[in-house]
Amino acid sequence: MGVFRILTIDGGGIKGVFPASFLATVEDTINNKIGNYFDLIVGTSTGGIIALGLGLGFSAKELLEFYEKLGPLVFSGNPFICFLRQLGFSKYDQGPLKEALTKRFGEHKLGESKNRLVIPSFNLETGEVHVYKTSHHLRLMRDYKEKVTDVALATAAAPTYFPTQRSISGVPLIDGGIWANNPVGFAVVEAIGILGWPRESLRILSIGCTATAVDVSSARLVPRGMIYWSTKIVEVFMSGQSSASIGIAQLLAGHENLVRINPVVPKNRFGLDKINEIGSLKGLGDSEARKAIPALKDKFFCSQVEEFKPVYRL
Repeated sequence: MGVFRILTIDGGGIKGVFPASFLATVEDTINNKIGNYFDLIVGTSTGGIIALGLGLGFSAKELLEFYEKLGPLVFSGNPFICFLRQLGFSKYDQGPLKEALTKRFGEHKLGESKNRLVIPSFNLETGEVHVYKTSHHLRLMRDYKEKVTDVALATAAAPTYFPTQRSISGVPLIDGGIWANNPVGFAVVEAIGILGWPRESLRILSIGCTATAVDVSSARLVPRGMIYWSTKIVEVFMSGQSSASIGIAQLLAGHENLVRINPVVPKNRFGLDKINEIGSLKGLGDSEARKAIPALKDKFFCSQVEEFKPVYRL
C-alpha cells in the first residue's frame, strides 16, 4: 500500500510568515520544492494563499519573500484611522492585496495547479461553506476554471479586516477561517471521503501560524456579559475550531499519522496585521524547522509524490 502525504496550513494574516519561513527552511535542507512532496495541500486564508502558490510551482522561499513585501503594502496606514474604519467598515482596502496577488499569480487558474488543492471560503448569501477545489474528482467540474487571484481574495477576506470578495458569478464570499481556520480535519475528510485514500496510508503535516493560550479564567468564576465576551469570543471559537479539527484528523487518520507544528507564544506577541514582527516570525519559522526536520525528513521528504493528473483540464 502506498502512502499519501497531506500538507495543511492555518489562517492567520501576516502570521503566515511563520509557515512560509518554516517550509522555506525545510526546502533549503532537502534542496527541492515543498510542492513536490505532497499529494494534497489544504490552506485557509493566509494558508490558502501559500497553498495556491505552492500548487503553481512557487518555492516556499519565493512565497516567504512575497510575504515580506506584501505585509507593509497591505497592512499600512495610520493605526488610529484604521481603528475608526474598522468600527463601521473593513479596516483595510482590498486594493493593495489584490494588486500584489495579481502581480504574483497573474492570470493563472486553479486548473494549472501541480497539486490537489482545497481552499475553504464562506458564502454570505446562503450561509453555507464554499470550498474551492482542483479537479481531483469527477464531481469537481467548475472550480478549475477560477483565477487563482480570485480564490486567494475569497479565502482571505477576513471580516472587519477586508471587504467581502464577490466571485465572477456574483457570490459574496468571506474568509474560510470562519469555519475552518485550521483545516486539517477537513483535509482528512477530503482524503478519505472524496479521494478514497485508506486512513492508514495518510501522513499529515499540519502547520499553524503560532498559538496563544486562551484566557477566560474570570468567566469560570463570575457570569460574564456582552462587554467581556465581545473581546474574547473570536479567540475562544478559533481555539475550539482548531482543537476539534485536530481531534477529527487524529480520530480518522490515527494520532501517529499527524504532525502538528504550531508553537505557543505569549499573548499579543504577534497579530494578524502586526507587520513590525515579520522578522521575528521569519526567525521563529526557521528555528522551529531546524528542530523538526530530523523527525519530518523520513516521514514526508524521503521521495517525491506521483504527478497529479486532474480529471478535467484547461
